Amino acid sequence: MAIKKILILGPESTGKSTLAQDLSTYYGEPWVPEYAREYLQNLSVSYDFEDLSTIAKGQIALEDQKEKEAKKFLFCDTDLRVIHIWSEYKYGKTASWIVDEIARRNYDLILLTDIDMPWEEDPQREHPEPEMRAYFFNQYLKLAEESEFPFELMSGSQSERLKGAIQIIDQRF
Repeated sequence: MAIKKILILGPESTGKSTLAQDLSTYYGEPWVPEYAREYLQNLSVSYDFEDLSTIAKGQIALEDQKEKEAKKFLFCDTDLRVIHIWSEYKYGKTASWIVDEIARRNYDLILLTDIDMPWEEDPQREHPEPEMRAYFFNQYLKLAEESEFPFELMSGSQSERLKGAIQIIDQRF
């Protein structure tokens, strides 16, 4: 049986990492952390356009490495769509190879995290304003719709999201 890759996608501070870790624990399968977090923690200045390509390459390598460890599921806390959204928002462009790679990589399911969770302050997060959270959510929703992969909206508390995600995954796979 082929490994089912499940992408957890959504704006910052919407519980993506928590949901990926919780699903990993529940199913005993690997999860792919967000490479940008590690990269940005080690950066002594603010990131620039070129850093996004470095982050994208790191995310791809991490996902490919973790996929080798998976038996049934791989839970991806973000993918190149996040880099694409940030790059377009901040720089008005995305490196063409990133757009090509987005089209090449496949997922069996996208779990889109809603903005109904309270904002949690974090030095790497940039847009706590409700209107910006809505803006980014709508960008991710559009990408999920355009992907042609099945997707489900994950709303509610951490435990409600986990319960809903497990139900969806068990029904689909």
